[in-house]
Amino acid sequence: QVQLVESGGGLVQTGGSLRLTCKASGNIARLGAVEWHRQAPGRQRELVARISRTGKSTYADDVQDRFVISRDNDEKTAFLEMNNLKPEDTGVYYCRATLWTPTADYYWGQGTNVTVAS
Repeated sequence: QVQLVESGGGLVQTGGSLRLTCKASGNIARLGAVEWHRQAPGRQRELVARISRTGKSTYADDVQDRFVISRDNDEKTAFLEMNNLKPEDTGVYYCRATLWTPTADYYWGQGTNVTVAS
């Protein structure tokens, strides 16, 4: 069964850091572009960061210079390093990735909760 599993969420104080992990498993030929999305309480899901298969990254304006997205193609895993966290970063963080199985399809993880206390 092909799936994405996120981990690393939790409760942190303002100014703290967390590192989220998104791991693909199953019969996967390769991991394509990976995105991290955030859904804050009562709000729509929004794109936070994206990394291409070749490592090119882009960020939402409000996380630029605080978050870093990275990947390990051999391990079919992506990461989101979140620094200087703010209460407005609170939400459920979802990983979305293109997986070749061998055809290319989008997959979503189940999400991991991040709570930043003020």
